Amino acid sequence: MLDKIYVVGHKSPDADSVFAAMAYANLKNILENTDRYEAVVTSEVNKETKYALDKFGFYVPAILDNAADKQVVLVDHNEFGHAVDGIESARIIEVIDHHKVDFKYSEPILFYVKPWGSSCSIVFDLYKSNNVVLDKKLAGLMLAAVLVDTVITKSPTCTAKDKDIIADLAKIAEIENWQEFGMEIFKVRASVAELSDENLIKSDFKDFAMKVGKFGIGQVETVDLTEFKNREDSILEKLQNIKSSNGYHTTILFITDIINEGSQFLVATDDEAGFAEAFGKRLENSRVYIEGILSRKKQVTPKLQEVFDK
Repeated sequence: MLDKIYVVGHKSPDADSVFAAMAYANLKNILENTDRYEAVVTSEVNKETKYALDKFGFYVPAILDNAADKQVVLVDHNEFGHAVDGIESARIIEVIDHHKVDFKYSEPILFYVKPWGSSCSIVFDLYKSNNVVLDKKLAGLMLAAVLVDTVITKSPTCTAKDKDIIADLAKIAEIENWQEFGMEIFKVRASVAELSDENLIKSDFKDFAMKVGKFGIGQVETVDLTEFKNREDSILEKLQNIKSSNGYHTTILFITDIINEGSQFLVATDDEAGFAEAFGKRLENSRVYIEGILSRKKQVTPKLQEVFDK
């Protein structure tokens, strides 16, 4: 019997990594007439991911917490720092991603990267190019992921291709008003008030290695920044604890107001001057609001790298 191939997204799984893995595993099984491909997650999924899975009648994929000696397809990431534990000794079959490339591997493999707003956009394009009919409910999942990753098309990561794909997915999923559907998902995504400070920070948290040291950057999206105002001091204290106990140079949580299109930054760092140089705004009591910031991938990480990764 041929070995299983696990299709897996990054650590701290979000809607795009989970739904792209599910859709791609389904596509590969159809194209190869097999059941070898299985979508898995690296840990528990977040609220909006679980909400969408329930809404469209899917189970949460099984957890793969270590990929050592297994065959894997990486989806929605290519950096080993974001990958499942054991990736160094896994056999990587393919990579499907929309992030910057920081990947080195000893064998030639299919490496499919597009500068689009969502990995689900890429996977949908592969369905179309292979003339595979997409299931209505799976289209609903993928639409949710594209809307989350592009902040309902407001993010600078959103391309004309993503907008076309949103329209196509909405038609297949029979969702008449995708803007309203996007807000429905974001209201679930934004209802994180009951989370502990640590779980709030870690709900969408990624590590980035820079020349000065390791950065941990988390993002939370909301429709009302005032919901977090009374928690800023305790969140900052937890950011400092995470920084100190895990050897970070800087830990950041930025809380994005998707209605007013700006973000409140809470920052624990060894270099406040460097942060000010990166963003053109000084921290006051380890916090600052910056208008127009919506994307970690396109706006936050690159600005930090310009200063701290020279």
